[in-house]
Amino acid sequence: MLKILVVDDEAGIRKMLSMCLESRGHTVKGVSSIKDALSEADRQVYDTAFIDLRLGTDNGMDLIPAFLKTCPWMKIVVITAYATVDTAVQAMRLGAADYLPKPFTPEQVDIVTERISSVRRMEEDISRLKDDLAKLRPETSFTTGNPAMKQVLDTAKQVAPTDATILIRGENGTGKTVLAKAIHSWSKRSGKPLAVVSCPSLSAELLESELFGHVKGAFTGALRDNAGRIAACEGGTLFLDEIGELPMSIQPKLLRFIQDREYERIGDQKTRHADVRIISATNADLEEAIRQGRFREDLYYRLNVIQLDMPSLAERTEDIVSLALDMLRFFGAQNHRIFKGFTPEAEAQLKSCRWRGNLREMRNVIERAAIMCQSETVGVEYFPFGNRKQHQEIAVGDMISLAAVEEKHIRGVVASASSLQEAAEILGIDQATLWRKRKQYGI
Repeated sequence: MLKILVVDDEAGIRKMLSMCLESRGHTVKGVSSIKDALSEADRQVYDTAFIDLRLGTDNGMDLIPAFLKTCPWMKIVVITAYATVDTAVQAMRLGAADYLPKPFTPEQVDIVTERISSVRRMEEDISRLKDDLAKLRPETSFTTGNPAMKQVLDTAKQVAPTDATILIRGENGTGKTVLAKAIHSWSKRSGKPLAVVSCPSLSAELLESELFGHVKGAFTGALRDNAGRIAACEGGTLFLDEIGELPMSIQPKLLRFIQDREYERIGDQKTRHADVRIISATNADLEEAIRQGRFREDLYYRLNVIQLDMPSLAERTEDIVSLALDMLRFFGAQNHRIFKGFTPEAEAQLKSCRWRGNLREMRNVIERAAIMCQSETVGVEYFPFGNRKQHQEIAVGDMISLAAVEEKHIRGVVASASSLQEAAEILGIDQATLWRKRKQYGI
């Protein structure tokens, strides 16, 4: 279904078009002037606009570039009682998607809107495919024998069709982002965009701009308008990863948006509205952050309408081998190989590992094994911990060398970090030093 703006100075045409489109399930707003049209398009995101070329003394053609500048994905249909080849060609050159001469019938309107709906679906499918290709990862299986994980999935599927805000909690690498994407795909918003924003990845000013947008000149470096992620995923879902790192300066603005669906871009006084569902995730203790004054209690309650607690991989021993096999098949296909599976010793090793980095660490281990293994069955010798029993806990004060402690710590950080750059920052060393350490320890 589409969000449609009808711009026509004839009340009868606006009413007829609105009734026709709303009877097909579309959401319609009618306005009579260029000024009202620009104001409405600036306040709300629309998929389509029907524009009359003669709006009193104004020329509706002027709206086409203005609309496309604000919403490049908008499909514009020009309607006029004075149809000529020249005006049709001019409208198409300016970016109009279709042309409808007056008088028109409901059947003609249906044909136009169905064509636009088809194009919008294809555009969104292409966008999702591009995202999938850009972030190619092994598909995480939601088949589980673990009771806690089953409960999480059952609850997620139950609440997915609603608009309730969801807070996903769990250790790094447990699959919080994957679950958030699955909830979006199970929801009634699945045909609309999903935006993912990592809260610790940007400064407070840039993060606020990323979420809510800004106008040109709002701050140093704001060379052009930015609509922001909220506007970009209108009708869809916004996933805020590591919400515990959200700066205090942004928290009141996010709270207001969740409560009222209202916000302002940086440097702009105009209040905007958006229909966006919020899903967030964290591995932090938000209750402790509240006690320390680093997180607003009222925002916590608004985010935590539904809480999903992801179990660690070490708690999902029933799933470890099946998850590893899924990843082995994926990385085998990437390397044009077919694997039969793991040796019994390798399966036992997988089950006994503590998996500090959870699924992320397992992914790294299985990818390495798929590259290094030359046989059809993967043995323990292809695991980075091999037969050295790295899975056993090493504690400060054990009768072992400093090198062994360092190796264990570096392995854990590399497995848990999302990138080698992040791992180097956590370890307090540069990437060249990390590279030498990894080479030294065979990581």
